[in-house]
Amino acid sequence: MTKIMFICHGNICRSPMAEFVFVHLARERGVGERFSVASCATSTEEIIGGIGNPVYPPAKRELARHGISCDGKRAVQLRKSDYEAFDYLICMDDNNVRNALRILCSDPDGKLSKLMDHTARHGNVADPWYSGDFETCYRDIEEGCRALLEKLV
Repeated sequence: MTKIMFICHGNICRSPMAEFVFVHLARERGVGERFSVASCATSTEEIIGGIGNPVYPPAKRELARHGISCDGKRAVQLRKSDYEAFDYLICMDDNNVRNALRILCSDPDGKLSKLMDHTARHGNVADPWYSGDFETCYRDIEEGCRALLEKLV
């Protein structure tokens, strides 16, 4: 089983969207059982008293528009032990890569990448927390997840 961790700043918008989009696409393709997928944050901003906030309502609505549920998901933070537990650590932007490396200390096996680096476009998935553009964010994430899934199957 291939284990994938999607990573963003707070784990309430982009990385949970990527987690649930990837699972949805893998199931549609009939290969869902081949993957274990999770998501996490590089910060603790959305984790209060040890309990993570749920997916941000506009991100949840955007997923629902595409028939994807994220019910029950709460923010969690990346841990150093996640490096050994996952085969791929997929970040949404350059800041996530930098902060993930701070937590993980290194990437000796080359597990860390950005989602859009699996596409022909490369670059970052823009943070909809600031832009409010969850539709564009979803399109980028879907493109990246389709490309990653294609690479892995």
